[in-house]
Amino acid sequence: MAEFQTVAQVGDIPEGEARAFCVNGKMVAVFLNNGEYSAINDLCPHMGASLAAGYVEDGGVTCPWHAWRFCIKTGTWLDNPNAKTRTEVFDVRVEGSAIQVLVPDVAVTAAGAGGK
Repeated sequence: MAEFQTVAQVGDIPEGEARAFCVNGKMVAVFLNNGEYSAINDLCPHMGASLAAGYVEDGGVTCPWHAWRFCIKTGTWLDNPNAKTRTEVFDVRVEGSAIQVLVPDVAVTAAGAGGK
């Protein structure tokens, strides 16, 4: 069963930016925007660029390769919110000064997606 994992300390991620971390075998982009942390899959679903390297503005991140934009809170594709294209979102918490992210186990995610 997956547990929250510490990825950074408060102050490690500048306001309006993100950093990428490997959590439970998955690359995760952790953002600090307007004093709140959020986490989404770091790999853009279009071509796999690092979203942590993208430009953050108005609650969204712009992919550095082809300018696709995603909401850093919901994973919604902002250029076409009605499309099924989106990126995974992960729970984030701050415990003391530790920034922690919860990424479900791959086996649990796969079983849940096609499950019984």
